[in-house]
Amino acid sequence: MKRIVLFVMTNLAVMLVLGVTASLLGVNRFLTSNGLDLGMLLGFSLLMGFGGAIISLLMSKPIAKWSTGAKVIVQASNADETWLLQTVSGFATTAGIGMPEVAIYEGEPNAFATGAFKNSALVAVSTGLLRGMTREEVEAVLGHEVAHIANGDMVTMTLIQGVMNTFVVFISRVVGYFVDAALRRNDTQSAGPGMGYYITTIVMDILLGFVAAIIVARFSRQREFRADAGAASLMGRKQPMINALQRLGGMQAGTLPKTMAAMGIAGGLGSLFATHPPLEERIARLRNS
Repeated sequence: MKRIVLFVMTNLAVMLVLGVTASLLGVNRFLTSNGLDLGMLLGFSLLMGFGGAIISLLMSKPIAKWSTGAKVIVQASNADETWLLQTVSGFATTAGIGMPEVAIYEGEPNAFATGAFKNSALVAVSTGLLRGMTREEVEAVLGHEVAHIANGDMVTMTLIQGVMNTFVVFISRVVGYFVDAALRRNDTQSAGPGMGYYITTIVMDILLGFVAAIIVARFSRQREFRADAGAASLMGRKQPMINALQRLGGMQAGTLPKTMAAMGIAGGLGSLFATHPPLEERIARLRNS
């Protein structure tokens, strides 16, 4: 319920900020005089910004299963599957969330958590990770993923992405109208936006999209630190998570589909666009916490 309220309040806050800013700067009068309704633009920006992000969140579990080929353990068929279910169940109980679905997929070392709701999420681990790590290290990775769910990271990242998308759509179209009006200031015959608007909007969408991606990635990296600490808290000690990260550093981590990359235990490193901090930084932060 708290997350639903947060989502609604975020939507209202974004509309309020954009509306008030546009009014203070006189943008609304300019847009109205050039045939664009500010209210309609705000509504369109919110729909485009949050619509795609919310749909992606709601479809995250089936998309994750399909894209990775993850097979949900409905009933354990061997000792390893029994241990996985028991471990995740124990962490979920400690974290105060519903039991997530647990799945295994073929691939190089990695793991991820996804789902729109805390009490019906999904935790998946690769066969490469199960083969390449000790049980204690795998347990730490599972704790990390459960911590993501308990922290509501999937919803939080969706909200951040939605806000960024909304600002990108809104600002690019406002700038497009300004540029188009400047290019056509002596043209009193044509109605509606011209090529200047469309070209400017496309260019601004791309440029602002890069800025938005950097901001979202920054939040994602902070989220990883919290999940590492969450795993240590769930296990009652730091060393297993530190060992798991060190082990991961010596492996060729598996790549996840783009839509799932931010939710994996490992991701791109050393870049403004990286969803995960460098492993060395994560280990140092965990040791010093």
